[in-house]
Amino acid sequence: MNAPVKQPLLSVDNVRVQFDVYPRGSMPWTKPDKLKAVDGVSFDLYEGETLGIVGESGCGKSTLARAIIRLLPALEGKVLWMGEQDILQTSDRAMNEIRRSVQMIYQDPLASLNPRMTIGQIIAEPLITHYPDTPKQEVRERVKQMIEKVGLLPNQINRYPHEFSGGQCQRIGIARALILKPKLIICDEPVSALDVSIQAQVINLLMEIQQEMGLSLIFIAHDLSVVRHISNRIMVLYLGNVAEVSPAEELYLNPRHPYTQALISAVPIPDPDIEKNKKIILLEGDLPSPLDPPSGCVFRTRCPKAQDLCAEKKPELENDGQDHFVACHFAD
Repeated sequence: MNAPVKQPLLSVDNVRVQFDVYPRGSMPWTKPDKLKAVDGVSFDLYEGETLGIVGESGCGKSTLARAIIRLLPALEGKVLWMGEQDILQTSDRAMNEIRRSVQMIYQDPLASLNPRMTIGQIIAEPLITHYPDTPKQEVRERVKQMIEKVGLLPNQINRYPHEFSGGQCQRIGIARALILKPKLIICDEPVSALDVSIQAQVINLLMEIQQEMGLSLIFIAHDLSVVRHISNRIMVLYLGNVAEVSPAEELYLNPRHPYTQALISAVPIPDPDIEKNKKIILLEGDLPSPLDPPSGCVFRTRCPKAQDLCAEKKPELENDGQDHFVACHFAD
């Protein structure tokens, strides 16, 4: 008897995000340029899984995350929640229901917290917004439980965000995201503004909470070593396009796309002998403008393997087996 096919918790299909950009000093009737921030990204996320998303600044990571939960409008595509509701097309009332199950942690821990609210009010806000009939005593008890769960003290409940360090503020943001007991949390570079030692604490905290609550995570970051530590699968983005998707360990041991190889070669290795002798792949040139992306493969202007075919045809994301997908005409 065949095992049942596992249903994705979140299924993203060919999502595109585009912005109108008007030249400086243009007239009101001037036709805007089109900036392709996300250009046809697809992936599935399963229950209890962590998908890491990596790439250079400007490659569309945060834009994709915001489009998935409709904080930014998508030009086209589908985002199926639990195989049923298309988030991009659902009604505002249905979207409010989904928001109870999908929460977000932001990059700047202090800027994402209201400075005029105590941390108790900040953490309680989503619960009061979505479940206004919840008794005050129950709200207070759940807030205290969340404060303890993220490693803070209950007697800090009446303090304000400016009284906490960056790492503590990020813990408050995590508690706020957890108060509704969501199924999915989107982490938009949650540790990039923190010291290295604090980064490790926050990452370990997220992994412990994920294990305890059965959460799914989308984890966006620049640091590939951090992404490797927390992710089950990793998706590499370049200029709004998917370059490679693979299980985390497979991606690090066997990167197929030239861009992924360059990113991984830049990751520091703790062993000084190996670090000294390893080969670092340097990419020439800068990231092209999304206002005028290269024809064919968008990576070809910086790729050491580029040939005429790369300018003529955009590579498809193809599976080479073992759930390893790569978009390159001349992948290793």
